[in-house]
Amino acid sequence: MNALRTFTLGSIALALAGGAGAQDKPVELKLAHWVPAQHALATTGFIPWGKSVEAASGGSIKVVIFPAQQLGKAPDHYDLARDGIAQMTYVNPGYQAGRFPIFAGAALPFLVDKPGPASAALDTWYRQYAEKEMKDVKVCLAHLHVGTIHSKTPITEPGQIKGMKIRPANGTVAQMVSTLGGTSVQVSAPEARDALSKGVADAITFPWLSIISFGIDKTVNYHTDMRLYAAAFVWAMNKPWYDALSAKQKKVIDDHCNNEWAARVGKDWGDLEDSGKAKLAAMPGHTIVPMSPAQIDVWRKAVAPVYDEWVVEAGKAGIDSKKALADLKAELAKTGGAY
Repeated sequence: MNALRTFTLGSIALALAGGAGAQDKPVELKLAHWVPAQHALATTGFIPWGKSVEAASGGSIKVVIFPAQQLGKAPDHYDLARDGIAQMTYVNPGYQAGRFPIFAGAALPFLVDKPGPASAALDTWYRQYAEKEMKDVKVCLAHLHVGTIHSKTPITEPGQIKGMKIRPANGTVAQMVSTLGGTSVQVSAPEARDALSKGVADAITFPWLSIISFGIDKTVNYHTDMRLYAAAFVWAMNKPWYDALSAKQKKVIDDHCNNEWAARVGKDWGDLEDSGKAKLAAMPGHTIVPMSPAQIDVWRKAVAPVYDEWVVEAGKAGIDSKKALADLKAELAKTGGAY
């Protein structure tokens, strides 16, 4: 009897262990992005996030990172996630102007200031629209950084943009450039240095530290000191991959695809980007161009039509765009991320 009892209990234990193993069988999460491997976002965002997922899953989810456009060009990263070429991708929706008109509101000029609180606000605001606008993927989180204009000659007035060739950060910034009489040079961040060095572009809208990490400091010398725009991003996940996870693994992903992580990535990366201003100021041949509140007010008035354009375009997506804009501003004020 004791032998039978021992065999029975042992069999149950093995069955339970087998069930747990099946539930949490090892899976690989390919995370694709297009910034350099040692870029600030990689070291403060992708790498810590991946390590945290691995630890929380007990190693059953292995995160493998593919940087620097290894799996596809920067503008293609939404589709890489949709098609399962990668399980998670870093997407700049503004690289495909007009495809995601609601999300484009996050990039409106002079809207945001502190990147951490502003990322928390963006993430909260966009979740109500994500399933409608980005239904092909599971949106993990949204965040942003704040940038300005960097140029070969000093820029202080919006009238100076007329006739200039400028590489915009996204479609919304491209609208701003057009409104001010400039011409947009549509290239992704990895291609921007080449465009500037060859004279295809005269200036670029970019965050501070990335000017250095992408080597663009070799092509521009003047950096206008204002919170001109935001570049906003999503981490997009392949739906079938997520749906196939065990309940425990899904919880791990859900715990890493939330507002807390959005705010953390936005703050850690955004604050590091802002630290680039001091680094550029200390570099020979570089000048930080100061801006007074009165000068910035002139810019605000000059770019106001961009807001009207967004209301029209986002409205075509079937939402109350005026309310959506008011809600975004309210969320930014609530978190302390408003400019």
